[in-house]
Amino acid sequence: MPTSSVFIASQARSAVVPVGGAFKQLQPHELAAPVLQALLHRAGLPADAVDAVVLGNALGAGGNPARMLALAGQLPLHCAAYTVDTQCCAGLDAIALGASLVASGQAEVVVAGGAEAWSRAPIRATRPLHAGDSAQPYERPPFAPPPHEDPDLLLAAARYAASAGHSRAAQDSYAAASHARALASAAVLAREIIPVAGVVHDAFPRALRQRQLDRMPVVAQTDADLADEARRDHAVSTVAISPKADAAALVLLVSEAVCRRWGLQPGAQWLGHQSLGGSPAMPLVLAFEAAQALLQREDVGWSQLAAIELHDAFAVQGLQWQALLQDQGADASLLNRHGGGIARGHPIGASAAVALVRVLADLQQVSPATPGALGLAAVAGAGGLGSAALVRQTALLY
Repeated sequence: MPTSSVFIASQARSAVVPVGGAFKQLQPHELAAPVLQALLHRAGLPADAVDAVVLGNALGAGGNPARMLALAGQLPLHCAAYTVDTQCCAGLDAIALGASLVASGQAEVVVAGGAEAWSRAPIRATRPLHAGDSAQPYERPPFAPPPHEDPDLLLAAARYAASAGHSRAAQDSYAAASHARALASAAVLAREIIPVAGVVHDAFPRALRQRQLDRMPVVAQTDADLADEARRDHAVSTVAISPKADAAALVLLVSEAVCRRWGLQPGAQWLGHQSLGGSPAMPLVLAFEAAQALLQREDVGWSQLAAIELHDAFAVQGLQWQALLQDQGADASLLNRHGGGIARGHPIGASAAVALVRVLADLQQVSPATPGALGLAAVAGAGGLGSAALVRQTALLY
């Protein structure tokens, strides 16, 4: 089947707000609907031009949040709606699926991204097997069946830190630097944030001093056969984890024909996506593996990238990426230059879509005299999944 070019006509997101904060009363579609409407307004497209919505959501526990968003966002009744759940990868995977719809000619205009209302997530329980038994509540579902190992992600992060040699002090320092970058970039970030419930900035970033870092409790240590001191040295503290959060992030994917029909000048072109799996026992490495596979397929070197966003659910991921980027001869300072998920929070199904919106916003800041700048967004997901996307700043189409 022939494919056509896919462009990104606009992007937008809500602020990222910790669970129980200003978005605590909003369902996913209520959180995302203002973002959708702003997306169309920014592009100058009417609602009835949209053919489909593809939405990442990890905690909705059934239903079809994408359809709820399409209706709440006043899109036409005939608009298709697909909800994607690949956990942390869902927002980016949803955008990739939306791009595939446009590339294949099944749609010309697609709204895609992620929305997570963790504050309103249902209380989950498994049904009893026998009469008289009680339902069994659970916090998270299994991400891998036996005989695969399915570690708690905090434990997985502690194992990763120990195996890669990243100390607790280094993780905490990385987190503090991420918060500092986010605070210093508040004005830059505000340009991509749509007011929702009166919130116009990410709520979590804060100044962190060393004495505060020293008081942060440890939440996980590796279970590897190491001395107690070594296990403590590579422990994961609360500051080195991206906190539970609510947010929505969307992009507007369009065909070249739509750009010409409506006179659009999209800011970026979708170049490609890579989703892959790996060991469920060590899921955090999959973001880099997906990104590496994507760049190799597209014949792009790491040093050619002008913007790099990793959703760093754990500080150890960011530390390892910095080391790997240096090994590749890339500029490690490009990684999460305005703070990352550690500073924002982790709205699971929306996190990777937020990362892509960040990449797109950064590419818009690249000098117009040098069109063609490349940006990468990547994320790792529970169960051993990785997802990465490559985009390019566009020059005038016509």
